[in-house]
Amino acid sequence: MSQSKGQICLKNFFIFNPTYGPREGEEDKKIMFYFPKNTDIDTQIKHIGLCEAIITFTQTFSDKPCESLHTQKTRQIFFQPEKDFWMIMTVGVPFSEKTKDGQVYLEYHEEDVQDPVMESVIRQAYRMFTLFNGSIYYLLEKVNGQTSSLQQRLDHFFSRYLLTLRLGQSDLLDVFSGISFLPLDKNTYLKVQCFINSLESTFPGVKYTAFLYNDQLVWSGLEQDDMRIMYKYLTTSLFPAYLEQELQSSGQQHSSTLISRNMSMPSLGNVHFGKFITGPPNVNDEKNMGKIPRLYINTEHENEECFLIVYRALSASVCLLLNSSTVVNIDLCKKLDSFLGQQLSNLASEIGEQYSSKKQQPISEPIFKYIYFNHMNLAQKTTVHVDSRKNLGVFISQDTLKLLCDISSDLQRNHQDGETFVKTMADCWVVGKKSDQREMVVVINQKNLNLIEVNDEVKKLCSLNFNSIFFQD
Repeated sequence: MSQSKGQICLKNFFIFNPTYGPREGEEDKKIMFYFPKNTDIDTQIKHIGLCEAIITFTQTFSDKPCESLHTQKTRQIFFQPEKDFWMIMTVGVPFSEKTKDGQVYLEYHEEDVQDPVMESVIRQAYRMFTLFNGSIYYLLEKVNGQTSSLQQRLDHFFSRYLLTLRLGQSDLLDVFSGISFLPLDKNTYLKVQCFINSLESTFPGVKYTAFLYNDQLVWSGLEQDDMRIMYKYLTTSLFPAYLEQELQSSGQQHSSTLISRNMSMPSLGNVHFGKFITGPPNVNDEKNMGKIPRLYINTEHENEECFLIVYRALSASVCLLLNSSTVVNIDLCKKLDSFLGQQLSNLASEIGEQYSSKKQQPISEPIFKYIYFNHMNLAQKTTVHVDSRKNLGVFISQDTLKLLCDISSDLQRNHQDGETFVKTMADCWVVGKKSDQREMVVVINQKNLNLIEVNDEVKKLCSLNFNSIFFQD
């Protein structure tokens, strides 16, 4: 008899530097951060000492650093983000309570914890930290090597960030951590480019710009890795919080949100719907500048400090990264509002009409879901996590999601192009394809298909959505 199944849970997360406490009795100096906070110091030292021993032991067998440690009840992920600094994350392995001969015992499901997914979680945690703080050595340089200041920064960030992790919901999309791009016709794209060029020439303090529509990227002046982590921050934190605030606001503001959701608007005339997401909530209130995040990027040089101002009109958002030397005050924000409001509203309306016309095209109900990722430009397309009500015919179980990640890992280990076909116990086909740094995994939830028919269905998907890039004759 099987009872309820446990979930993946965070046991601990810590950061240490073994060079800071080389002598006996100084082991506590190695600890830069430890979660949970209420863990006694002896336990912290014991856990870090064990990790040190594992790291040293594995170095005798390989030049590559230790990546993970598997035990029956836990999985430990090792990550060395910078020289001598180690980040360790320990998660609990899910389990089921079972009864046999009247005795209750626990059966652990090690296959439910996937190393590539957990590794992506810890890497992303580090990159999110550096986005708002700069690299660890950059921070140390700023405070003249005072580790206490570094510990305060790490604690301030990670004690909050770790509470937002949803380890049980992480999957292949976290491994890819891609960017969803919005394709536009040439004329509209040219208008966006002209708008950005005009913006940057009018406001010299604006060093980099990114333009998004409906959580999809249209234009970016940042390097890929910087845009990837900023895109994650915008789409999973900043934008959702803003929209939730809008929905809770007054009736007039609520109406504006509904208009922006509909995407189809007539000529706006002199009306604009522009508003600062970061910056002053009201440009006429000179006493409230709102929150303007300070970001650290590596596009032109490492740890370049910038202010982030995000301005939104309807469903279009323009992200302005200003030089840290720029004086950001209410006068600048008024000028930005005057420049951006009308132009961005008009652009958003034009893109919205194009976006709506595409969505209104009749599409037959698909019998598959897919994840596509381009390793060269980080472009990602997926139908896996869209509203299930729109894809009634396809349901992806947690076991199938894990299978997608396993297939992707196999494709990555094989440096040549290739494909994999798997039929699950539930009569569902899963197909993985890799071609020239492009990767796709497809779930076909139609019973009684043979291998040839499955291949034909995948060909149809590729021809409709990806210009047959996986099937070049």
